[in-house]
Amino acid sequence: MSRVMRLSGLEPLLIGDDSLFVNVGERTNVTGSKAFARLILADDFAGAVEVARQQVAAGAQIIDVNMDEAMLDSKAAMVRFLNVVATEPDIARVPVMIDSSKWEVIEAGLKCVQGKPIVNSISLKEGEAPFLEQAALVRRYGAAVVVMAFDETGQADTFERKTAICKRSYDLLVERVGFPPEDIVFDPNAFAIATGIEEHANYAVDFIEATRWIRANLPHAKVSGGISNVSFSFRGNDPVREAIHTVFLYHAIRAGLTMGIVNAGQLGVYSELDPELRERVEDVVLNRRPDATERLVAFAETVKAQGKVAVEDLAWRSGTVEERLSHALVKGITTYIVDDTEEARLQYARPIQVIEGPLMAGMDVVGDLFGAGKMFLPQVVKSARVMKQAVGHLIPFIEAEKAASGVVGKPKGTIVVGTVKGDVHDIGKNIVGVVLQCNNFEVIDLGVMVPAQKILDVARERNVDLVGLSGLITPSLEEMAHVAREMRRLGMRQPLLIGGATTSRVHTAVKIAPQFDGVTVYVPDASRAVGVASSLLSDELKDAYVAEVAADYEKIRHQHAGKKGPKLVTLAAARANALATDWRAYAPPAPRMTGRREFRNVDIGELVGLIDWGPFFQAWELSGPFPAILDDPVVGEAARNVYAEGRAMLERIVGERWLTANAVMAIWPARAAGDDVEIFTDDAATPSLVWRNLRQQNERPPGKPNYCLADFVAPAASGRDDWVGGFAVTAGLGIERKLAEFEAAKDDYNAIMLKALADRLAETLAEWLHRKVRRELWGYVPDETLDAAALIREEYRGIRPAPGYPACPDHSVKAPLFAALRAEEIGMTLTESMAMLPAAAVSGFYFSHPQARYFAVGRIGEDQLADYAARAGVPLEDARRRLAPNLG
Repeated sequence: MSRVMRLSGLEPLLIGDDSLFVNVGERTNVTGSKAFARLILADDFAGAVEVARQQVAAGAQIIDVNMDEAMLDSKAAMVRFLNVVATEPDIARVPVMIDSSKWEVIEAGLKCVQGKPIVNSISLKEGEAPFLEQAALVRRYGAAVVVMAFDETGQADTFERKTAICKRSYDLLVERVGFPPEDIVFDPNAFAIATGIEEHANYAVDFIEATRWIRANLPHAKVSGGISNVSFSFRGNDPVREAIHTVFLYHAIRAGLTMGIVNAGQLGVYSELDPELRERVEDVVLNRRPDATERLVAFAETVKAQGKVAVEDLAWRSGTVEERLSHALVKGITTYIVDDTEEARLQYARPIQVIEGPLMAGMDVVGDLFGAGKMFLPQVVKSARVMKQAVGHLIPFIEAEKAASGVVGKPKGTIVVGTVKGDVHDIGKNIVGVVLQCNNFEVIDLGVMVPAQKILDVARERNVDLVGLSGLITPSLEEMAHVAREMRRLGMRQPLLIGGATTSRVHTAVKIAPQFDGVTVYVPDASRAVGVASSLLSDELKDAYVAEVAADYEKIRHQHAGKKGPKLVTLAAARANALATDWRAYAPPAPRMTGRREFRNVDIGELVGLIDWGPFFQAWELSGPFPAILDDPVVGEAARNVYAEGRAMLERIVGERWLTANAVMAIWPARAAGDDVEIFTDDAATPSLVWRNLRQQNERPPGKPNYCLADFVAPAASGRDDWVGGFAVTAGLGIERKLAEFEAAKDDYNAIMLKALADRLAETLAEWLHRKVRRELWGYVPDETLDAAALIREEYRGIRPAPGYPACPDHSVKAPLFAALRAEEIGMTLTESMAMLPAAAVSGFYFSHPQARYFAVGRIGEDQLADYAARAGVPLEDARRRLAPNLG
């Protein structure tokens, strides 16, 4: 049975008996890279970090860090470099191999490295006592270890010596130290071949065969090697060295080599090597003929070094200006767009003809590919960026012409869009706007938190063709219905488009469309926006489309009216079926701290390895689980591209400090009082915050309770002390400045990317803080060791429900929560509809109960509505508006 070596930086690296070869980047080693050594000796640690970044970008899954240089304070250099690397998330995500011949340097590195590293190396060269002592310390530090095939008589150079030393070391480590065998890596010593010395001719074969023997005879142990050592005889001839590495690795990996220290950016593909070069190198590596070295040396003279430089294919630049503009739009290339647009302007009689001609022709291609599923949203937004820059270049000329003649081109239609009052989320709205602009619609984007009066005033003043409303939080649904009623009152006839995360076709048909005499259409995502808008503004298509939507919505309303839905029980019956906890047998864990604590300027780099990337792709309308989506046969290429660009922007967010992340949390004494949770934020005898919760009221299967969040808190009658926590976090402070820069550059793509990443970072910050609460601040699971994947799967004990989500659908509790947390002190506020500012934010409560779980309250009855209104002290109609989504 395979036993897995678990290494980690910010992200885990699992290496089992059957894992693929692991690249260990060699260039952060002063003994193996002159360039790296020069940077370290010159105290240019920023430049040295870039070497590490290049190694990771080139495919290194571990970086080997070695500071053994005579002119260096190796210990200080190791500590400094590892500390600097720890602040670079794109590097720190991979594990570190702490490499030194000096134990004090290794131990210094072990004390400051994050995650689980691997030590390179220990050996028997000084005897068993030091070997066992160092191995025990490595195990105590929680690291894996590389063991050199080196004993009291020297380095092993033959198959017999290599295997004997590895066997002896393995037995000592496993039997005397109790070292996990899966965390042992043997280095059987890769020596230079093709030196002209006969005794060296079999070095590669001995290494390969020793690898095969170790994997067969030392259970779960791994094998590593310094690959560049093999080709040392050909230093200065990079093509031959690369070929030697490639051939050597090909055979060593087949024999069981687990990992190797190699320049990840300079490996060839075995099958793609020049056949003659491969044959001569293989003769040397496998020691197949006595004249192998001489033949390779002779052939090497004919091989000229050719650097691997990526060359941009500029064949498309030879086409007509129309072809170039179309290519740039489809491929999202901005490099030449201003020059090509200017060339087109000089060829056409009027600047507007460039837009109406080649630019719109190119966008038609984009639209066709998007509609056919051959392009995806990230690519379309990049195309829009190209289009905007082209149009931006033409606008001064168009305005000048308009001023002179009053004549200008006409768009397909004009739409005013806005995120409704109280709501601050606009990623989806922005994407819809971009896609419509790509298709020659004029979009008047009013932004976020737009009052109904402003939307309608602009719609009438500008005589728009369409009105679009967007919203994310549930109170926005009622605001959209209000806008629809106002449009009816004012006699407006423009079609009303509805979109956003909380909206739906059913809700639009049942709750919004009946409020308006005109046409109301639900737009589920950006890919449908153009089709909807085009149909509504087409003389030929409009009547049939409107009739189709009306018939569909009437059918939905009829089905909804006759829909029984889940059978509800009375509130009394639901409460009688509450979760039962034997409070005599269960004592809630007392927190290590109570009261409030702030976390300002949280290191965003520390969050990167915990990001759940799934919702990031959903924001770009790419569907599929991460990381499988990267290899999806349909959306994989688009997903890989947007992921790479997201990671690149994330690097800039961290390195250039684009965003500030702040958090506040508190743990307070609490008790359940029926379905309420009473929270004591001070020493008063009466609760300072009463959280009114809702209970599942649908009929439950036998043995399944009707949950309410209050069930997870000890009631006063239990005699038990209990606590709940509260939190508010944001990763969006400072975002406005960068968004303004992108807006000025007409760069919607990067603006949307930044908002999507800020949302991910806010959610990750909430996860980071919750983990800190569980392990340290409340401390009810101090030994929790879940990796990032387990955190994403929510395998931890306890929950952090957020107001507005299924278990806690009432947003109104945010106001007293924010007041108790003093959230404004970390830069967070609420709108009148309880949306959080900045938009990249999360807030909620903490529960520690081992049975606490997420659930959906679902539909509630009129009896629970009345009960809630009475408990909350609000008029029944106010309660009805708050809880409208739960009333069916």
